[in-house]
Amino acid sequence: MHRALPVALTAAAVVLLTSGAAGNHPVPAPGPSKMVRFLALGDSYTIGEGVAEGERWPMLLADILRAHGYLAQVRIVAHTGWTTDELGRGIQGTQLSPPYDLVTLLIGVNNQYRGNDLDEYREGFRFLLGEAAGYARGDPERVLVLSIPDWGVTPFADGRDPGKIAAEIDRFNAVNRQESEAAGVHYVEITGESRIDARDLSFIASDGLHPSGKMYAAWANLALPAALAALSR
Repeated sequence: MHRALPVALTAAAVVLLTSGAAGNHPVPAPGPSKMVRFLALGDSYTIGEGVAEGERWPMLLADILRAHGYLAQVRIVAHTGWTTDELGRGIQGTQLSPPYDLVTLLIGVNNQYRGNDLDEYREGFRFLLGEAAGYARGDPERVLVLSIPDWGVTPFADGRDPGKIAAEIDRFNAVNRQESEAAGVHYVEITGESRIDARDLSFIASDGLHPSGKMYAAWANLALPAALAALSR
């Protein structure tokens, strides 16, 4: 978003190896781990605006995957405020080294916040799905799409119309779900969780808008079954 998802100059692309530091997840059983490569695409929700690196939801998902025998090398291409078009340009401007075993995509809140057209969002999202599948060995079943969370329930949105925001978020999510189903990728619904958890301020970062590590951990757990299905291929 413009101000709503603050335009702090967060790194647009970050390479990280998972550590077991974040979250209270089970210690993996002894034995060899399979090395996998994980590419996470998105905006401030993926770069983790307002939280430490280890509390970003892709890092927390990678942390959980360790307990299932996967040691994930995580690459993040995301930036606070990005729309679908800006993410597309960000991907094209970043030197990536496919193939990746798992690719995730969470994008659209800034399209909604800026009042962008739904058809424009559909076109941009469809392009990004193609890019994601291409990076994922050409296999759409290695791609996970996460639904757009609802920022209208956060303290930042005080004085705005939460019903209007929710309805708009739902319309954007209807588009990304439809396109995801048509493309044959996994779809992970986190919007409902975002609406429930945001009532508890421990789930919100200090900026009053973005999720805390506690909420990101909930998203990572919701994404885990689809991630395991993708990595089992």
